[in-house]
Amino acid sequence: MKYVILTHGGVTAPQSGAESCARAADDALGALDAGGEALAAAIAATARLEDDPLLNAGTGSNLRLDGRTIEMDAAVMASDGRFGAVACIERVKNPVLVAAKVLETPHLLLAGAGATAFARRLGFADYDPATDEARERHARAVAALRDGGGDGDQKDDAARFHALTAKRFWNFDAEPIECDTVGAVVRDAHGRFAAAASTGGSTYSLRGRVGDVPLMGAGIYAGPHGAVAATGVGEEIARRLLARAIYDWLADGVAPARAAQRGVAMFPEVLAIGVLVVGRSGQAIASNRNMPSAQLVG
Repeated sequence: MKYVILTHGGVTAPQSGAESCARAADDALGALDAGGEALAAAIAATARLEDDPLLNAGTGSNLRLDGRTIEMDAAVMASDGRFGAVACIERVKNPVLVAAKVLETPHLLLAGAGATAFARRLGFADYDPATDEARERHARAVAALRDGGGDGDQKDDAARFHALTAKRFWNFDAEPIECDTVGAVVRDAHGRFAAAASTGGSTYSLRGRVGDVPLMGAGIYAGPHGAVAATGVGEEIARRLLARAIYDWLADGVAPARAAQRGVAMFPEVLAIGVLVVGRSGQAIASNRNMPSAQLVG
């Protein structure tokens, strides 16, 4: 059986992110060549994507509405059922590496201050993931929320959040204003599967918001029939348990390309969505928006 490596930089991310996806796939292949299994390769790819400041994960993650808070989620899963995740973790460079350490505990998910303290205990250094590019994205997002400006998905996201009346639910320390995800799936030459994902979350989020990434079966899923990673609006992905739904189709004998297309079709066109799917009979990348990605098959 041949290896398969698929990586993505997030649905709606700039196409320039394809270069980072290719480098991440190379890192995954390096992990396999060094004797690592599919899980090690998926983690290596996702960590590399976290280090790209132009992608919304790790360095460069989205600032929340207060312009100061950055809360990140990450998860990993192997085809033998091992799963580890962190949610709302702050001030670490590579959340996916912390999620991988959760595999060594009796737990599936650590969140908030507990996740950050766990990372510190294991030697993960304090790190500020904010970048100038992220601050610029935040300024544009705030303008869209205040003035009804922006365009495309940003304008739609702002409108959805504004409908909640941000001022009423504001839970940041700062005064209220008026008012994407990376991942990888891998099949190694021994037929083992793994998925990993990481996200800086959405600017239009209250403090403590958790999306689909750290929820098993929502943002990622892996089992003996394949692996899936999703990207898009976290709440909508979680409502549909998208990754598990696609995996179940693989288990029923649906071809990866058909399963991926069916998964994307579960969402109305107004919602951006993308998926990576690898199974025993092939692999597929599908999205309804631009989504930088890379593929290695050998």
